[in-house]
Amino acid sequence: MTSNHEPLLLSSKEDDDYHVKSTQFLVNLTKLVLKFAMVVVFIAWIGFLFLLPSESVRQLSENYVDATSESVFWVTGSIILYGGPIFIIAFLGIIYLRISGKQELQEKKKPKHATFRLWTFPVIVDGPFGVVTAAEFIVILLVVVYIIWAVSVYAFQNYSLIPYFESQGKTHVMLKHTGLRFGSIGLICLVFMFLPVARGSILLRILDIPFEHAIRYHVWLGHLTMTLFTLHGLCYFSSWILEDRVLHQLVDWKNNKIANLPGVISLSTGFLMWITSLPPVRRLNFELFFYTHQLYVVFIVFFAMHVGDILFSVISAGLFLYMLDRFLRFFQSRKTVDILSAKCHPSGTLELVISKPQDLQYNALSWVFLQVRDVSWLQWHPFSVSSSPLDGDQHFSILIKVLGNWTKKLRARLLTVTEEDQTDADMLIQPKLKLKASVEGPYGHESPYHLMYENLVLVAGGIGISPFLAILSDILHRINDSKPCMPRIVSIIWAVKTSEELPLLHSFDLNSISPYLYNKLNLDIHTYVTQESEPPLEAGDAHKYVSSCDFSSPSQSGMSRLVGTGNLMWAGTYVVVPTIGFLVSLTLLNVFYINPYDVSYRWYKGLLLLICMVTSVIVFGGLVIGLWARKTSSKDKSQDEKKTVGIQHNESASHKSSSDESFIKTIKYGQRPNMTEIFGDIASRRGNVDIGVIVCGPSTLRTSVAKECRSRNFGRRTNSPIFHFNSHSFDL
Repeated sequence: MTSNHEPLLLSSKEDDDYHVKSTQFLVNLTKLVLKFAMVVVFIAWIGFLFLLPSESVRQLSENYVDATSESVFWVTGSIILYGGPIFIIAFLGIIYLRISGKQELQEKKKPKHATFRLWTFPVIVDGPFGVVTAAEFIVILLVVVYIIWAVSVYAFQNYSLIPYFESQGKTHVMLKHTGLRFGSIGLICLVFMFLPVARGSILLRILDIPFEHAIRYHVWLGHLTMTLFTLHGLCYFSSWILEDRVLHQLVDWKNNKIANLPGVISLSTGFLMWITSLPPVRRLNFELFFYTHQLYVVFIVFFAMHVGDILFSVISAGLFLYMLDRFLRFFQSRKTVDILSAKCHPSGTLELVISKPQDLQYNALSWVFLQVRDVSWLQWHPFSVSSSPLDGDQHFSILIKVLGNWTKKLRARLLTVTEEDQTDADMLIQPKLKLKASVEGPYGHESPYHLMYENLVLVAGGIGISPFLAILSDILHRINDSKPCMPRIVSIIWAVKTSEELPLLHSFDLNSISPYLYNKLNLDIHTYVTQESEPPLEAGDAHKYVSSCDFSSPSQSGMSRLVGTGNLMWAGTYVVVPTIGFLVSLTLLNVFYINPYDVSYRWYKGLLLLICMVTSVIVFGGLVIGLWARKTSSKDKSQDEKKTVGIQHNESASHKSSSDESFIKTIKYGQRPNMTEIFGDIASRRGNVDIGVIVCGPSTLRTSVAKECRSRNFGRRTNSPIFHFNSHSFDL
């Protein structure tokens, strides 16, 4: 009997292996096809926009737009031509991310030798763009080439028109045509400008670009767009001066042509937003920048009336995705969250422990926007999450450096005395305080890239150590739980001003997370206290917390899961349904209103298009959000019944004095970290390997680290490592 059954068992096992391999092959093949399709669509779209200034492509696009706009579909054809590829990539990306699942976390084989990567190779470290990687540099070059190409083509076209304008006075006519060309180029730039600021965008998740990095692309595009629009306005204004009709043209509001007055209002609003966003103004008065930037609503409304429905449809896809994201964030931020506990460190840094849903998904390098209504109803501030997703099911923590007015008010709200009267002895957290917050996020990388390097170098300045606490905890939890995790050699370089900041890291109890750490992880921590020449006399008390308190939160209300790395199926549905609803709404609006009532005013049709966008977001997006929220709320109720305070793990993981001395732990006073010496020592000991470098801190620190990575990579020898530069910043 045994001999008869063995072949059957073996055959069954072989069949299972075959099915697993077949399934994996189909999954990988589908992902490859989807990725190829997205790349082809993107390249074709970019190629079309690049060639649009040419006479032939422009004429073809105008003929297509004219034909479709006169049909029953109104501007749908124009939206599909200019923005359809964005929607197609988003739809394909939803399927791609769904199929990928958590496969990115699977253990990877150790590479045989180090390899260069365009997106982690810094090539420019000084200048107006900050630190620029090779991939970003290529994109910047392509944009520059496009601008030069477009300006050259348009200049040649204008030059060919000179004979036709001799009788009209060619100077002011050429100024108008030049302004028109600048406006056309600016319109193409505006197509992309809203994409990076959609914080939870599917597009950013496909590219694995977190919002903190994408925001700089919005800044670059904003400067370029407003430069072009300003030149556009100056050219027209100059021509009006030559015509001696400045006032008349400024207030002119044509019905069936370009309306000047809405354009003047839109440009003035955009210029005000631009000026207040410049670094000198932003650093001196962030609130002025923030509140002025909310005028983007005015900018968009009058821009739609200025250009009309056809031209406004060019930017509608990117703007629509941004509206969807903004509407979703509005719903998430309405839910208040319990602050479970608060701690005040000797340096004045606050640590808040916030309730969260048990199955909320985020990476160790994630961050959130926080609003405390007892402090301000309007202000939102970004903070990096300082705890690993594996630290606890019911909570996460953030560290807040007290620097500006908002953080000072928050600390005063937590303490039992006023800011003016407090001393180190008096700074006690109010024990019976009931404090709630609103949270947006979490946001961050789609994949935990900090787990993809066997060698990690973490460079922090001051409160920049916050995300590295989450990284270190995440690595230790994964090693201890035998989960996929590549890092085995970790070096932490931390620069602080005074020794009061040391408890943020040096009280981190490693053994409580992963016993016998020295057998599993090669860890060394080097701290530099820059403004003290020697340890303080009371060094023995330096690691004590001034005050900590657990708050009474009977509801244990956790944050909403509508944003960030939430349920992908619902997130995908939220994009697909409103998009289809938007395109259908345009057709219905044309059939039942525009055509029957012979609506022809250009500015009015532009406003109708914008109203249709907003209505589609509210109606169709609101329907999906309502169903999504209902689904998650039922799950939250079942979890709340099982919840306890749930912060004991955080207490033991972060606030006990570590007795483990099996790793290198040095503190140097009166000096700054010498990056050349540090990276040289690491390079000499590591060999031909990939080393992931993550820096979080001031811009000067990021620049010095990027410069050293670039220097080492350019002068690299065969047996030397490659340093992969990654920057983590929540200074938005």
